[in-house]
Parts: sequence; structure tokens; C-alpha cells
Amino acid sequence: MTIDYIVIAIYLSVILGVGWLGWFKAKTREDYSVAGRQLGPVLFTSTMAATILGGASTIGTIGLGYRYGISGLWLPASLGFGIIGLSLFMVSPLIRLKLYTVTQILALRYRPSVKLVGSIVMMIYDLMVAVTSTIAIGNVLSTLLKISMVEAIWGGGAVVVAYAVLGGMWSLARTDILQFTLKTLGLLFVLMPLSVIHAGGWRHMAAVLPAHYFSLTAIGLPTITTYFLIYSLGILIGQDIWQRAFTARSGSVAKWGGLTAGIYCILWGVMGGVIGMSARVYLPALANPESAFVVAIETVLPVGIKGVVIAAALAALMSTASACMMATSTIAIYDVYTAIAGKEKCSIIIDRLSTLIVGIIMLLIASLIGNVVAALTVAYNLLVGALLIPLIGAVFWKRASSTGAIIAILLGGITVISFIINDGLLSNSPIYYGLGVNLIAFMAGSLLRPDRVFKPPVSRL
Repeated sequence: MTIDYIVIAIYLSVILGVGWLGWFKAKTREDYSVAGRQLGPVLFTSTMAATILGGASTIGTIGLGYRYGISGLWLPASLGFGIIGLSLFMVSPLIRLKLYTVTQILALRYRPSVKLVGSIVMMIYDLMVAVTSTIAIGNVLSTLLKISMVEAIWGGGAVVVAYAVLGGMWSLARTDILQFTLKTLGLLFVLMPLSVIHAGGWRHMAAVLPAHYFSLTAIGLPTITTYFLIYSLGILIGQDIWQRAFTARSGSVAKWGGLTAGIYCILWGVMGGVIGMSARVYLPALANPESAFVVAIETVLPVGIKGVVIAAALAALMSTASACMMATSTIAIYDVYTAIAGKEKCSIIIDRLSTLIVGIIMLLIASLIGNVVAALTVAYNLLVGALLIPLIGAVFWKRASSTGAIIAILLGGITVISFIINDGLLSNSPIYYGLGVNLIAFMAGSLLRPDRVFKPPVSRL
């Protein structure tokens, strides 16, 4: 294992080194928050794909593959379809506005109070997604290094916080292309084929696994529907995704880069399902399906290669953790701080301090929560149930009003939280009822209390 530890240490050192280079590149607040809006096709596609695919999409999907078979692919696939929809239908009218946060769209259409409430909801969402990937980092490192979960979270998470604070979006974009390359090679082209071989090949898997492991619907149609409602719709309005979209140097780069990243997400889902179901053959009695990923690495891979694949896994997790941590920090400064303090102008020093504070909060929460899919589901339930309809309405519906938006955000969020408490973290009901209440409240409030000063839909600006 010494060689594997050395490989992982080299990877972490390189990531920190790239983050340090970002310190010199990020000269302005625009550099720090959106990489100067200068990313070309290769760098943009890499950073977008790396952002989307984190802890739940890697460890969680392999765990789902272990439990249900190939149908575990639907979690990342739903994320992929979401980014495809965003790229094809929404990116063009919005990227030209040169925003920093998604919730700034609310300010273009509604009263300032709507933007403030929406920003708080968006911060909670992005922080929870960052937490899921940080928990996953802890899962990998604690199993590998035989240390406590808390020590692993703070050790691995500290690297994420460090390079994000140093160079902001420039550091994230440059580390993402390295992480994207590493995780593609390590997981798609090394772990997946070797795991299938270790399971005796596809024919042997077909002979020993139950037939439903090869069905695309074994996970259940209600669960697949929920994934699309939560994750596909959530991608359309997530700050972590839009902040990446804002880094593109043109609308065409954002459109085609996002489309490519979406297709990659679907392939990633297939990879996770295959690794999980093959692991079920040679690891038939795991108590915790989410441990299948790390245990498969330890079982299948030889020394040296194991270190590379673990580094690839960390790459997948760190890219999402840093993206969502940065998204939370950006909203905190550009939307919440400026609204409360009444200051429109801040310095890059304040931006870095905000990122550091958010990073510490992320690590504290990750130390208290253990299930990556549960944490991600809570985050997306709240985001979609509270913000989806008001944001879409701001872009496309001419009768959308501030009253309708604020009522929809509050009632949708309360509904989601109530059903999570009553029915459980992983139940389907929060998103169904939350989204329904969100839609009804928004339409009723907008029609009954229209704004006195008409503002056109954002798509017309």
C-alpha cells in the first residue's frame, strides 16, 4: 500500500499546486468568481462534467448498482438530461446577461425581497451538495487510511477548501480538467472493466445475478420519476451549474460544452451501475451498499493502480465539493451580504474570506451527516420545491409577480421540509407535494396580486 499512498499524496500535492497558481491568475472579482468568463470548449466541458458528478453520482450510484443492478444509472442520467435541457433551451438567453448568481435573475424581475429569500434557499442547497461530496471524500479516505470518519473529512476537505480559497474559479477550472481526465481514466477505463473481469465476465454475471439486475426499471418507476423531478429540474436552476455556465467565453461554448457534459453523465451512470452489479458477484454480503465502491477498489486492483483509481475517485468528489462550496460563497457575497449590508462593492479579499468561512461550515456539517444520497436528496428537494417555478416564471412568464414568487418560495420550502420530517429523507412525497404547492401558489399569487410596475420576462431582456 505504500506505493498507493505515495500516488495519492502526489495527486493531492498537484491539486494544491494548481490551486496556488490560481492565486496569481485571479486578479479581479470576476476572475475569482467566474474565471474572467474566458473558458474555451475543452476546459469548459471538463469543468462542467466534473462539477455535476460528485459523491452521490459516484459512490451513491455504485451503491445503487450493488442493490438494484444497471438501473442504478438513473441518478447520474437524470443529472445528464438536466444539463442537456439547460444547454439546449436556457443557456443562450441568460449567459449574455453576464450575471454572477442564478438568483440575480430574480432581481431582474421581482422585488429585492424575493432575491434575498431565494438566495438563502439556494445557499442551503449548494452547501448541502458540497457536504455530500465531502462525506464521500471522508468515506474513501477513512476506509483507505483506517482513520476515523471525522479525521478523513477534515483531512481531505482541507485540501478542497485550500485550493478554492486560493484561486477561486480559476483554481477550480484548472483542477477540474486534471480531475476530469483522471477520473475518466481511473473509473471508466480501469475500475469498470477490471471489476467485470473479476466477477467472471458479463456472461457469468448474467448467470448468477437475479434477472432484475439487468432491467432498466428495477429501481422502480416512482424512484426514476422522482430522480427526474429532483435532479433534472434541479440542474436547470442550480447555482453551482450556472456559475460554471457563466465562465464560458461564448453562448456556443456553453451550449455545446454543456451538451457534451450531459452525455458524459449518462455514460457515468452506466459505469456506476456496472461496477455495482459486478461487485455484487464477488462481494455478495456487504452490510452497507455505499461501501461497495471502496471495497471493490481494494479487492480488484493491484498495488499502484489502486492508488491511481483512488486518486480518480477523490477527483470526482473534490470537483463537486469545491464547486458547490464556491457557489455558496458567491451567493453569500453577491446576494445576501450586499442586500443586508447595503454595499454593492466588495474586494477579492472579502470573496476569499467568505469561501473560507463556507468551507469550515461545510466540514462541520459533513462531520455530522453520514449518507450521501440522503443529503443530496434533501438539497435538491428544497431547491426544486422552493425555487424552480419562480425562476422559470421570471424567465418566461410575463404575468409573474413578486407576490406570487415570495409566496411560492415560502410555501414550497415549508411543504418540502414538512414532508421530509413526516415521511423520511428518501421518500418521494416531498418533491411531489412541494412542487405542486410551489406551482399553485406562484400562479395564484401572480394572478391575484400583479406587480404595479411591469417588467418583461428575462428571456426578452
